[in-house]
Amino acid sequence: MVDSPFSTRLSRRSLLKSAAIAGATLPLVGGSSRIILGAEPQPGLKPLKLGWFPNAACLSPVALAQYGGIFAKHGLSVELINFAGTTDQLLEALSTGKADASVGMALRWLKPLEQGFDVKLTGGTHGGCLRLLGAKGAGIATVNDLKGKTVAVTDLGSPAKNFFSIVLAKRGFDPNKDVEWRAYPSDLLPLAVEKGEAQAIAHQDPETFRFLKKPNLVEIATNLSDEYAHRVCCVIGVRGSLAREDRATAGALTRALIEAQDITAASPETTADAYAQFVANTSKEDICSILKSHTHGEHPVGQPFKEQLALYINELKLVQVIKPSTDAAKFAEKIYVDVLS
Repeated sequence: MVDSPFSTRLSRRSLLKSAAIAGATLPLVGGSSRIILGAEPQPGLKPLKLGWFPNAACLSPVALAQYGGIFAKHGLSVELINFAGTTDQLLEALSTGKADASVGMALRWLKPLEQGFDVKLTGGTHGGCLRLLGAKGAGIATVNDLKGKTVAVTDLGSPAKNFFSIVLAKRGFDPNKDVEWRAYPSDLLPLAVEKGEAQAIAHQDPETFRFLKKPNLVEIATNLSDEYAHRVCCVIGVRGSLAREDRATAGALTRALIEAQDITAASPETTADAYAQFVANTSKEDICSILKSHTHGEHPVGQPFKEQLALYINELKLVQVIKPSTDAAKFAEKIYVDVLS
């Protein structure tokens, strides 16, 4: 158990009280929503805007950091902004100063960063967001069995598509010729399998965890399988100007988020209590099970983190996402900033 005043389970009453005090939901143009949590700056605390995708269960420690007082403990008054759009829109918000920081998937972020978004990475948070599910009876027992099959994904640039393409490429397959990738809305992925349009699904939690309850689906692999058992998948990013001009605040945010990961690893029930309000169709018990299947206790910084980034960069070259000429080590060095030393 981590040594933290928040390592014990928070009561539902205390969390609801925190939510009532923290703020409300405001409409945004285009039907998306901006969830303001702790939007009013608290005396003596540094205000900071953190963009996130609250429907991603792996980001639930962000809710714990907010409602458990971890951000405040590290001197921050955080406004959580719910981004309903694309990752590129989120990274553009960071680059232009509309948001100060975010947490997201390395396999979604690295290409935009190569293209020049002014965002710096300060550390990893955990591994284990992605799952490959196969149709029972489709003859898929390993990733290798995807050859000649159709895999349903949410979009052709998704982290799940990128990750399992990398796995195929490393095993001697051409992921663009040996496998057909077909895009569907996330809630229709299981239907694609039921209709025989696809024989597998590559996607992320919490949806894939729910899909596993369907009798015709079985888990084939995750992004913790084999050589990826200790690889981080999600990262902390801050706007470049914050890293350059206010490294202390970037460091406080990074420490707070890492502390929230450790508490999640030690007491997933605590995080589930804080996060349950943000996700539909997923029980608290399922949230706990999802979190236990992730590696929230593993969050590299410094040289180990840069080495993992370089691995991903070289792997993304294999599937024609990152330019062949990009030097992985130099690129990792460029996009990482040490805010903890």
